[in-house]
Amino acid sequence: MPRPTHYGPHRAPDTVARPTHWDRRAACRHEDPTVFFPEGSEADVIAMTAMAKEICRTCPVSGRCQIEALERREPFGVWGGLDEHERAEILRRAAEHAAARFKEEAAAKEAADAQAPAPAAA
Repeated sequence: MPRPTHYGPHRAPDTVARPTHWDRRAACRHEDPTVFFPEGSEADVIAMTAMAKEICRTCPVSGRCQIEALERREPFGVWGGLDEHERAEILRRAAEHAAARFKEEAAAKEAADAQAPAPAAA
């Protein structure tokens, strides 16, 4: 998007180079996308998922791919070497961990509040 100038409503040409997006280095960029979104019989899905994960193992940006798929809560396909079930498990465990931490912090605050001296009556 062009950047505004201080010369009014007109826009100056955008001369700042944009960084190359990480997916330009992805190992999957020249592969058939259907490998990463397998359909068919259970055996076909298992075989294609394994093939997709093998491609991901060679990818220099698979970590970034995993992170973005988890952030987007990507519901389908193999991303960064993880299928939808593996990503769902990671998100479930992260939610459980966050809930446990929240409960611990709330209990610690409650305990600290209970030990605090009562305010003096006015």
